[in-house]
Amino acid sequence: MSTRGGTRETARKGSLPNAFSKRKKNLMSENRFQAYASLQPGARLQPWEYEPEPLGKAEIEIRVTHNGLCHTDIHMRDNDWGISTYPLVAGHEVVGIVTQTGADVVTLAVGDRVGFGWIRDACRQCDHCLQGEENTCREGYTGLILGHHGGFADKLRAPADFAYKLPDALDSSSAAPLLCAGITVYMPLRTYMTRPAMKVGVMGIGGLGHLAVKYAKAMGAEVTVFSTSPDKEAETKAFGAHHFHIWENTEAMKKARSSQDLIIHTSPEATNSETALNLLANNGTLCLVGLPTGSIDISVTALVFGQKTVAGSLVGGRGFMREMLDFSAVHKITPMVETMPLSQVNEAMDKVAANKARYRIVLTAE
Repeated sequence: MSTRGGTRETARKGSLPNAFSKRKKNLMSENRFQAYASLQPGARLQPWEYEPEPLGKAEIEIRVTHNGLCHTDIHMRDNDWGISTYPLVAGHEVVGIVTQTGADVVTLAVGDRVGFGWIRDACRQCDHCLQGEENTCREGYTGLILGHHGGFADKLRAPADFAYKLPDALDSSSAAPLLCAGITVYMPLRTYMTRPAMKVGVMGIGGLGHLAVKYAKAMGAEVTVFSTSPDKEAETKAFGAHHFHIWENTEAMKKARSSQDLIIHTSPEATNSETALNLLANNGTLCLVGLPTGSIDISVTALVFGQKTVAGSLVGGRGFMREMLDFSAVHKITPMVETMPLSQVNEAMDKVAANKARYRIVLTAE
C-alpha cells in the first residue's frame, strides 16, 4: 500500500468465494473514485480509480458535474514545468454538488453548488494570506492538482475554505472556466486599472483573452485587441472590443505605438517584447498572464525613459475570486464555451492544443 496526494491506492490480492467477493467488490467500488488519469508524462488519459483518504474535518466532498479544460492541464499532463506527479488526475476548474462535509465545516452544506480553482490551500498565516492574497503565499500555496488528484473524476475532496459557492445567475458550464481563466485576467485588470477610461490592450484572443475583453469593457476601459487571427475580429468586437489589430501588420503596429495604458498578454506563445513595449504609453504596464516556455528580452532603455513596467500575475486569492464571481454574475460575463463529455477528454485536449477551441471547452459528467 502506498500513499500519494491525499489518496490511498491499493492492490487487490488473493481470491474469495464468489458471493463474498462480489459484495466486497461493490463496497470497494463505492469507496473508490472513478477518474481519468495520465499514468506517465505525455500519456493520454485513461480510466483509473483510486481510494481517497478519509474526509478531513475541514474538507468537503463534491460530486463533480463540470470541468473547464485549461491549457495548464495539458502542461501538467506533459510535465512541461517539471512539477507533475503520476498518476495525474488533472482538472482545476471544477464545479460540483456537495455530498459530504467534514465535522468542522459550517459555511457549506450538502446540496450546495460550489467550484474549486487552481489553489487548494495555503499557509493562511503569512501577511499575504491574511490580506486574501493566497496566490502569493510566502510559504507557497498547495495546488489542486499539485500532488493531489483533481476534477477529472466523479468525485473530489478538498478544503472547504477554498470552495466557492456559485451565484445562482451563473450556470455551471459558464462558471467552470471562470475559476481559473476568469480570475487569471480579472486579477491584473483590478490591480492595474487605476482610473476610468484607461486604454487597455489584450494580446491573444483565446480562452483567457476573450474574457479579458469582456471584463475590461465592463470596468470602463477602451479595449484594443492585438491578434494573429483575422477571422476573430467580428467575435472580438461582439465581446466588447473597440479596436482590433493584426499583430503582423507592421503599419497598424506603428500607428498603435504608445497608445495603451495597460496590456494584458494572454498568449502562451513567446512574443516580440520590443513591439509590445512600444505599444505602451509612458507609465504603462505590460502584464504577462500566459506562461510561454523560455524567456523574453526587455529593453531597459524603453523601461527607464518611458517609466514602463513589466509584471506577471497568477490567478488570485480568495477575496478576488469571490469578487470576480459576483462581478461576473452582476454584469452577465460568461465565457464562450463548447461542452464535451468527460469520456472525450483526450479529444478535447487535442482540440485545445491545436488552438481550435472556441473559446473554452467544458467537460461534463455522464
